[in-house]
Amino acid sequence: QVQLVESGGGLVQPGGSLRLSCAASGSIFSIDDMGWYRQAPGKEREFVATITSSGSTMYADSVKGRFTISRDNPKNTMYLQMTSLKPEDTAVYFCYAGVRNVARSFVNYWGQGTQVTVSS
Repeated sequence: QVQLVESGGGLVQPGGSLRLSCAASGSIFSIDDMGWYRQAPGKEREFVATITSSGSTMYADSVKGRFTISRDNPKNTMYLQMTSLKPEDTAVYFCYAGVRNVARSFVNYWGQGTQVTVSS
């Protein structure tokens, strides 16, 4: 089995910064893409950022220039550095990973979510 654990969420003032982490563990042969979605109250879950195993990145227009996604492949860990945070960034942030296990099966996994609140 594979588990994804997010950390780093919390309360921050507008203009502040947070760094989210997503650590994958379990029966992992390799991880292809990893990324982040978020869901605010009353809104649909939306794409935030993704990073491939080779380091190619994509961002939602709403966060481009403010958020940076990165990964440490030997540690099976992904990060989302968030700067210049705005109240509209308030949401539960979910990480995902496309995992190939030792049997070479490929499954998308999701973390439990971490709350980010941007408020004065």
